Amino acid sequence: MTSEQYASPAREAFVQVMSRTGLSVEAREEPEILRRVARALEPGARDISDEAFRSILCVVRRKKRISRLIDLTRRSGRIWVTRDEIEEAVSTLTDPDADDAALERALAPVAEARLRAYASTPRKAFDAIQADLLDTGRVLSPGQVDLLLLAVAVAFGLPDGDPFLETVRREETQRQKAAHAIERTAQERRQSEEQRLAEWEASLVSFKDVPRLLRCSHKEALRWIAENRLPVARKVSESGGRERWEFDPAELITLRDKLSEWRDQGSPVAGSPRVQPDMGRKVANSVIARVAALDRYAAHFRTARSLNRRITLVTGPTNSGKSYTALNALAQAESGLALAPLRLLAHEFREALASRGVEASLATGEERIVVSGSRHLAATVEMCPFHNPVDVAVIDEAQMLFDTDRGAAWTAAIMGAPARHLYVLGAPDCIPMVRRIAELCGDPLDEITLERKSPLHPSGHPVRLADLVAGDALIAFSRREVLDLRAALMQHGRRVAVVYGALSPEVRRAEAQRFNSGGADILVATDAIGMGLNLSIKRVIFAALKKFDGSQTRDLRVQEVKQIGGRAGRYGKHEVGEVAVLAGAGSPAFLRRQLEAGAELPDDLRPYVQPDADIIKAVAAEIGSDSLYGVLARIHRAVLRKDDPNYRLADMEQAFAIASALEGVEGLDLVTRWSYAMCPVDDRDNGIKRLIGWAADHAAGRRVHPPGTGHLVPGERAGREELERAEKRHKRLVAWRWLALRFPDFYPEREEAEETTRKLNDWIETVLRQHSHTRTASSRERRGPPKDGGRKKITMPRR
Repeated sequence: MTSEQYASPAREAFVQVMSRTGLSVEAREEPEILRRVARALEPGARDISDEAFRSILCVVRRKKRISRLIDLTRRSGRIWVTRDEIEEAVSTLTDPDADDAALERALAPVAEARLRAYASTPRKAFDAIQADLLDTGRVLSPGQVDLLLLAVAVAFGLPDGDPFLETVRREETQRQKAAHAIERTAQERRQSEEQRLAEWEASLVSFKDVPRLLRCSHKEALRWIAENRLPVARKVSESGGRERWEFDPAELITLRDKLSEWRDQGSPVAGSPRVQPDMGRKVANSVIARVAALDRYAAHFRTARSLNRRITLVTGPTNSGKSYTALNALAQAESGLALAPLRLLAHEFREALASRGVEASLATGEERIVVSGSRHLAATVEMCPFHNPVDVAVIDEAQMLFDTDRGAAWTAAIMGAPARHLYVLGAPDCIPMVRRIAELCGDPLDEITLERKSPLHPSGHPVRLADLVAGDALIAFSRREVLDLRAALMQHGRRVAVVYGALSPEVRRAEAQRFNSGGADILVATDAIGMGLNLSIKRVIFAALKKFDGSQTRDLRVQEVKQIGGRAGRYGKHEVGEVAVLAGAGSPAFLRRQLEAGAELPDDLRPYVQPDADIIKAVAAEIGSDSLYGVLARIHRAVLRKDDPNYRLADMEQAFAIASALEGVEGLDLVTRWSYAMCPVDDRDNGIKRLIGWAADHAAGRRVHPPGTGHLVPGERAGREELERAEKRHKRLVAWRWLALRFPDFYPEREEAEETTRKLNDWIETVLRQHSHTRTASSRERRGPPKDGGRKKITMPRR
C-alpha cells in the first residue's frame, strides 16, 4: 500500500506504528489518537517513533486509568487516597497496556511518600489523615482503620513486630467505644432533662386554682401577683393577643406561711419597690428569669453601673475617619480599652496606639500579648474585661449589634465596658439601637455624625471583566466565585490578590498588602473586605448583587452596598471612589438606589443578649442541676418572653448543639462545659464531633495535642482541594489555640501550635501568590459545570 492510499500522514503513521508495536486500540480512542499523532509529526514526516506512540496512548488512556484507580481504592476501602495522588501515579505510567496490578504498583510509592509527608511520626500521620477525613464527613470503619495503619507502617518502614500497629489499634478501639458511650449517655441525659421539664410543665395550674391552693381570695391572689410575691411559672400566648398564666402548685403551697405577713403589710406605698420575698427552693420559670436577669441585663454589669459613664456615639459611612478622634482620646487617657470585631482589627488598634506612643497589651480568643506596665488593652469584643475600670474605651463596628450570631457580644460590651468615657463607632443604622442601650443603662449619650472624606460615585455602566484595571476590587459572595474570578483573570496575565472569610487574618493582611503595594493589580474578594482591612481601592465592582445569607438568596441590603462600596476611593490615595457592577451581574441603577438610600432600620430594635458563665452557674444552682443542656434549655424556655420589651435572646443554636453532645462526657464541671460550648468551631467540617473528642480526652486527664500542617504539596502544584484542606486545618488550630488559653494543662503545646499556624499561613500565602492558573483550571474541569445553574459562566475575552 502506498502513501497516496492513506487519507492523511497521521493515518499513515498510525498504521505503521501499530503494525510495528502490535498494540491494540479501541475504536473510540482512535480519533483522539490520530489528532495527537498529527500534532506529533515533524513537517513532511509520515511516521513517529514507537516511544512517542506509546506516550500518546498513555495520555489518551489517562482519564480512564484515573477512574479505574479511583474505583480500585474506594472498593478496597482506602478512602484517604486522594485524586491528586492517583493523577500523579497515572502520569508515571509508560506502558499503554498497564493492568490493575500495574496501576497499583504506580500508586504505591506516591501514596507512601504522601503518608510520610503528613507528619514526622507514624502516629501523627495517622491522626492527621483521620482529621482530614473528618473535615469531609468521613469516618473510618474498623476495617479501614486497619488498612490505614498498615499503609502508614509500610510508608514509614516499620519492621515486623513493631508495637505501633497493635498499640494504635487498641487505642482506636477504646476511643470508638468511648465515643459510642458518650453518644448513648448524652441521649439518655437529654431525654431525662426534657422529661423533667415536661413533667414540671404538666404539673402547672391555671390562675383559677391559685385561691384554692393558697386559701386566699381571688382579689388577694391578683394583688400578690401584681406585687411580685406570687411567681408566675409560665406565660402562654393565646389567640386574640391574650396570655394564659400558669403557676407551680408546689411553690404556692410553700408560700402559705407567708400569707399572714403579706396581709399585715398590705399594699405597698405608691412608688415603693415591689417586694421580692425569699421563697426557698424556687424552680419556676419566672424565678429562673429573675436569677438569669437577662430581662434586666444592664444591671448584670455592676462595675460599669458603678461608674459615672458617658457615651459618645460616632457614626458615618466607610472612609469618614470615625476611629481617628476616638483613638486620639484613647491614647491620651491614662488607661484605656479598644475593642474590635476581628483579631486583625485588634492588632491594628494596638499598632495605632503604638504609633501614638502608647504600648498596649493584646487579648483575642486565641492570642495574648502582655506588655508589662501597660494600662491599655486592644482586644476583640468577646474578650472585653468587665471588672477593670479604665478612663476611655472604644468599641468599633457597632452595627454588628444586629448580627444574630455575635450581636450579643456588642450588647454586652456597650453595656458592660467599665469606662468613664465610652466611644461607640459604627454605621448610621446603629444609632437607634445604641440610643436604646444607653437609655437602658441610664448613661448620657452624645452623638457625632461624620461625612465621607472623599466623594463616592456610582457608575452608570456595567464593567466587562476584560476592562478591569489596576486598583480595582471585584466583589463576589462565595469562596468558589472568588477563585473562579481569580482563575479567569490570571489566565490573561493579571496579577490577583484574594480575600475571603476562610483565610486567616494573617493571610488576609498579606494579600491586602500585596494589593496595596502593587504586587497584585486586582483584588478579588468577598464582603470580608467590609471590615478591618486598609485597602487602596480606586473602584469597587460587584460581581453579584445578590448573596446567600445562610437561609436565603436575597438582594444586597443598603448597608452592605455602602459598607463594601465605601472601600473605593481611600482618602489620601484616590480623590474619588467609584462603585460599579460587572457586566451581566445586574443593574447599575440598583447600586445607585442603594448608595443614595437612607439607613435601613430593622423592625426589631431590641438588643441581643445571651448568658455568661456567672448566669449559667446561677441558673444551675437554682434548678439544682449540673447539666449544661438542661440549664440552656431552661434559659431558652424561661428567661425572655418573645414579647419582652427590651431584649431578645441571641441565636444559641451551636452552643445548644455542643452542650447536647457534651452531656455524655463525664468529669467536666459546668463552667468548663460552658467554655467548650463557646469554642469557635465550624460544624460544616464536623467541628463539634472533633471538639467532643477533645473534651473527652480532657475529662480523662489526657493531653490534647495540636493539629499539624498535614501534607503540603509544593505551592506551585497546589490546587483548590489542597488549598481548602489547608484552610480547614487552620480552623482546627484556631479552635485548639482558643482552648489552650483556657485549659493550658490539657492543651500544653502552644508554641508548636503557633509555629504550625505560621507554616500553614505561609503556605496558603505562597499558593495565593502563584501566577499559574493551570491547577485551578484543571480542578474546575474535574468537577464539571457548576451545580447552581443560576450563576453565569465566567469568561474573559482575549485582549
